[in-house]
Amino acid sequence: MSREGLSKSAVAESEEAAFVKVSHQGDKATITLGGVWNLRATTRPKPATALSEIESTGKVTQIRCVGENLGAWDSSLLLFLAELDDWCQSHQIALDLHNLPEGVTSLIALAKAVPEAETERGHTRRPSFLYQLGMWAIQQANAVTAAAAFIGACVISLRRIIAGKGKVDWRLFWLSLQETGPQALAIVGLISFLTGLILAFVASIQLKQFGAGIYVANLVAVAMAREMGAIMTGVIMAGRTGAAFAAQIGSMKVSEEIDALDTLAISPMDFLVSPRVVALFLMMPLLAFYSDLVGIAGGAVVGFGVLHISLVQYWNQTVGSMGLEDILTGVGKSAVFGVIVALTGCQRGMNCQNNAAAVGNAATSAVVLAITWIVASDAIIDVVLDVLKL
Repeated sequence: MSREGLSKSAVAESEEAAFVKVSHQGDKATITLGGVWNLRATTRPKPATALSEIESTGKVTQIRCVGENLGAWDSSLLLFLAELDDWCQSHQIALDLHNLPEGVTSLIALAKAVPEAETERGHTRRPSFLYQLGMWAIQQANAVTAAAAFIGACVISLRRIIAGKGKVDWRLFWLSLQETGPQALAIVGLISFLTGLILAFVASIQLKQFGAGIYVANLVAVAMAREMGAIMTGVIMAGRTGAAFAAQIGSMKVSEEIDALDTLAISPMDFLVSPRVVALFLMMPLLAFYSDLVGIAGGAVVGFGVLHISLVQYWNQTVGSMGLEDILTGVGKSAVFGVIVALTGCQRGMNCQNNAAAVGNAATSAVVLAITWIVASDAIIDVVLDVLKL
């Protein structure tokens, strides 16, 4: 063995090993800690030994820790005291650490200062079903309140802009018109064409059995005009434009550009939200009408290619089955869907947290929430129209 190894072993042998002594006086117990506490030691005192001895004496209301010939110590002593503190808390026993060195007490106090919710210590039990249900109800109520407040702020912003008192970035408005209008024609046209084609193909399988294949034109025309054109356009814009709005505004929130607007006394609602809402509100009816035409063209492909209906017959059947109220119903729904997509995207972006991961979460939640409300609002509008006999 080298001289250095001999000197280290000699020092280790000269150091007194860590020890724990337990004494009792009535309902109070004293734990005496001494020696050198080292994590690399082969044997160290275990809290369970001292605690079992304390439990065997009967009821204890207070435990006092004192130091006796306490030498060098490291985190092994702190781990011992932390386990002792957890045991005392679970048994509602007071723990007194004031007679230990100041460094020990200060580190233990620092460890206790961290909130339990952040360290997740002590939360081993799963919350009950009623607790989870209550927390879910509270979260939903808070979400509805936040959405109502955001809609109210948007309405006030629009009124302020109409009165000429709002500061609006008109370049953003025209850019939003371009992004939500002409740039969306390709994807809306493709999906609408396939939707009309699928509707016609499925209907033709059933109607051919009764020799009523000509009525495929009626089904495709009414379905696209009243429902599918507006819904498919809304879903496409939710995934394309709503997510983009959430990501754009969320990125501005992370880079503190929205805070800069507040510092300059510029309302973010006027500058960022209202132009996007108005742009999508104006473009969605045009996109829905375009979707209706392309969907009917997709149905005509099936009618001509599968059912061997002439294009003139298909067109006459389409015009005869569809009225102006069908077109206006779909166009009106699309305007509502446009407001929903814009509001959800902007609201999620404005409520985004200040980190990169939150931007992705905001975009995802904006799409899911927009599609959910599109379907729900479509059902509500259909019920209202049925009551009104429209």
